[in-house]
Parts: sequence; structure tokens; C-alpha cells
Amino acid sequence: MEKVFPLIETRRLILREVTIEDADDMFKYLSDIDVVKPMGLDPCQTVNDVWDEIKWYESIFQEGTGIRWGITLKDSGKVIGSCGFLKMVTKHHRAEIGYELSKDHWGKGIAIEALEAVVMYGYRHLYLERIEALIEPDNHPSQKLVEKQGFRREGLLRHYEYTCGKFDDLYMYSLIKEDLNDISFNSLS
Repeated sequence: MEKVFPLIETRRLILREVTIEDADDMFKYLSDIDVVKPMGLDPCQTVNDVWDEIKWYESIFQEGTGIRWGITLKDSGKVIGSCGFLKMVTKHHRAEIGYELSKDHWGKGIAIEALEAVVMYGYRHLYLERIEALIEPDNHPSQKLVEKQGFRREGLLRHYEYTCGKFDDLYMYSLIKEDLNDISFNSLS
């Protein structure tokens, strides 16, 4: 049986599966050092590099280890970022959340709107109990984003990842399903 990729709609956004046809739009932000550095990635040099990213999105969905939505504005349909789950462990009902957004759209509430929708999808449809976010200590905007969402900082993971030729420390944040009682989500349609 073939899996159907879910579509999520919010007040301003459509979160959908990305395809090879989205590669040029994605290249615009995945080639930006300011966007990809906090992800531990080198900027994409060619559209072929973006195809590798799209293939990774497809593989984690097919394997059941994650799902990554392209973030699009309802009025344009162009992919301006992505948000989704990786490292999903269904046995333990947990996943890590990740996201990035084109610099042209920073500061407009788009990331929080996408994050809210994906978090709610994870609890309602993937039956997650725990959602984790791993964030570099210098990435203050991302820390503020997840904290607004109700995530709690649990601690520092020292030299947790080796990316771009160096070891990175990462803060571990989590949001437990019962934490939702203390949070109100405003941007879901």
C-alpha cells in the first residue's frame, strides 16, 4: 500500500510535499549561509545539491523515520522553507523537529505558524508523546521560536554533532503532549 503525503493548511500557509519542480525555489534559501549554518549544513552550490535534500525528504517519509513539509504561502505556492520531523522512533512515540525559512520571510510569524501546525499534526496523527528540538547555543531566534511554542530547555549536549568540520554543542528542548494544556495555538485554520 502506498503512503499518501498529508497536506496541512493554516491561516496563511499550505504545508505540502516538495518535488523536484520545487528545487529552484528551495535553492534560493538552501544556498544562503545564514539559513543553513544553524542546520549544520554547507550552503548548496547547485540545484543538484537541492535534489539530494529532496531525495532525503522522500526517503525518511518512505522509511517512516520522518516527514518534511515544504512551507508555501497560499498566494504564491512557492516553497519558502520546510518544517517536519526526523529521527522518529514510533516505539517510543518521539521525534525531533526541524525547520528552516528563507531569510526574505524572517520576522513575519511564518515559522511559528508552520511549527504550530506540524507540532499539532505530530500529536494528533503520529501519536507522538515527545517532540525534541536540538538548537545551537548561538541560535537565539530559534530558541525563542521553540520557547514561544512551549518547548522547555532540558540541557546542553556537548559535542553532540560533527558538522562542517567541527563539533557542535546543542541545546536539547522538548515538548511533551501534556504540555499542550498550557499552550494556546492561534494560527491553525
